[in-house]
Amino acid sequence: MMLAIDIGNSNVVMAIRQGDEWSHLWRINTQKDEQAELFYNKEIADIFFEDSIDTSSIEGVILSSVVPTLRPVFYDILTKRYDLDVTIVGPDLYESLSFKVPRPHQIGTDLVANAYAGYKKYGGKVSVVDFGTAMTITTVNDAGKILGVSIAPGIKTAMKALVANTAQLPDIPLELPESVLGNDTIHAMQAGILWGYVGMVKEMSSKIRSELSNDYKLIATGGLSFIMDELKEVFYKVDRNLTMDGLYLMWKDIKTK
Repeated sequence: MMLAIDIGNSNVVMAIRQGDEWSHLWRINTQKDEQAELFYNKEIADIFFEDSIDTSSIEGVILSSVVPTLRPVFYDILTKRYDLDVTIVGPDLYESLSFKVPRPHQIGTDLVANAYAGYKKYGGKVSVVDFGTAMTITTVNDAGKILGVSIAPGIKTAMKALVANTAQLPDIPLELPESVLGNDTIHAMQAGILWGYVGMVKEMSSKIRSELSNDYKLIATGGLSFIMDELKEVFYKVDRNLTMDGLYLMWKDIKTK
């Protein structure tokens, strides 16, 4: 079995891969302060203990991080405490995979994992919409080259920004209303933000296809991809574990070279 870790701005996702499936998946809040090492040392130990994970059976780890300060924290814990072989996602890895990533030091490693999974699982010509802290769209062609990325605030990020900067607006549930004509404050915010994101995704998909070709497939992933039922006809596939699949496929392809 292998362990994949994706360190994001809001959550750290850890998952165990056994054979063709993810047998365990955990989410931990991202902590960036000076207590991070103590926090993650305990969290990881508790996870392994509570789920009876035999760390001696872990063949290797692949680690992706968009939080630079946490990369060495996790690397040290995994290599020193558990004596695991850790592969870091970054420019050297992309080159070894012959995966073409323009400006590799600027793009998030999670977006590269999305693109790699899209390329390997769906044959390229894919645009991956990731509904995370930021909403990103990463497009890769069938030759294994990332063509570009679009970034907008994520849905929760937009909602929090609106609530934080407007005294009388409440927190709202992530439910897509039937009407865009809000008849109370919560309905109005749901209509404006959620229907606004539906329109954004549709327009971005149309624009990508007009710039490239109509056979580009739109894949949705991320923790909030499930709320976008209105986009079912736009998405070729909703693949909740796409980022983790990309990390696994990178690790697997490196190990078999």
